[in-house]
Amino acid sequence: MKKIKLIIASIAMMSLVSSSAVYADGFAPGEGLYVGAFVGMGMGIVQPKVSTNGSRSGSESDTKGGTFEATDGGLGLQGFEGGGVVGYGYRMGDLYAGIEGEMSAGDVKFKLTSNVNIELRNTGESDACAAATCKYITSVEATKDWTGGMFGRLGYYVNPDTLLALRGGVLVSKFVVETKGDVTYSESFYGGGPSVGASLESRLTALDPNLSVRMDTVYTDFLTASVFGLADNQSNNNANRSGHDSEVTGSALSARIGLQYSFFDVNSLF
Repeated sequence: MKKIKLIIASIAMMSLVSSSAVYADGFAPGEGLYVGAFVGMGMGIVQPKVSTNGSRSGSESDTKGGTFEATDGGLGLQGFEGGGVVGYGYRMGDLYAGIEGEMSAGDVKFKLTSNVNIELRNTGESDACAAATCKYITSVEATKDWTGGMFGRLGYYVNPDTLLALRGGVLVSKFVVETKGDVTYSESFYGGGPSVGASLESRLTALDPNLSVRMDTVYTDFLTASVFGLADNQSNNNANRSGHDSEVTGSALSARIGLQYSFFDVNSLF
């Protein structure tokens, strides 16, 4: 009986030591269920294209339409952003695979201003529009309000404490466009497209074996989106007569740094 008790005590002691060793080792960067937060700088470019149809109706003067497009460069976006990630990763020796979602917000935007009033006239209105009907703007700005998406991740452990990973997926952003003048117009547009990124994660063992510092970059190619009027200032596209057909394309690049914490492994349930 004493021998049985001694064996049970020895097994219990070995289990305790083994559990303590696992806890001391902690999770490898990106392993298990993890959450993280980041801050960084976002930048990008917006390339507008506007096709106008001239005016050919009644007593209106005959004006020709045309296409106005930014083929080289475009309008630059820049600003700060911050957000969070949640994901799950699985370590397979030196290899890594996982899935991740993210959300971010910030003040990444562009703004164009004018020191003279830019008049907005209706079709058929005289050059000197009446004060009661003439509207004008002095600035236009577009802000990337928020961004969210899902990614798959593949990586390689450079060493037990450092993970180099690539990710690919889709990001969607909400843009708020606003003009200001004697009246203010605003509208929300949504753009999204394929996104890729790379990250380097390193465990902060001295602070916590489950805590990692993470640096990454993310590139997104936004697909083409149609843009017409803003708010109630709509523009009708009348074929061969008046109006416009406008669209924008663009891309964005973000560089971030943040902290990531792993806290659960589904394998522990089995």
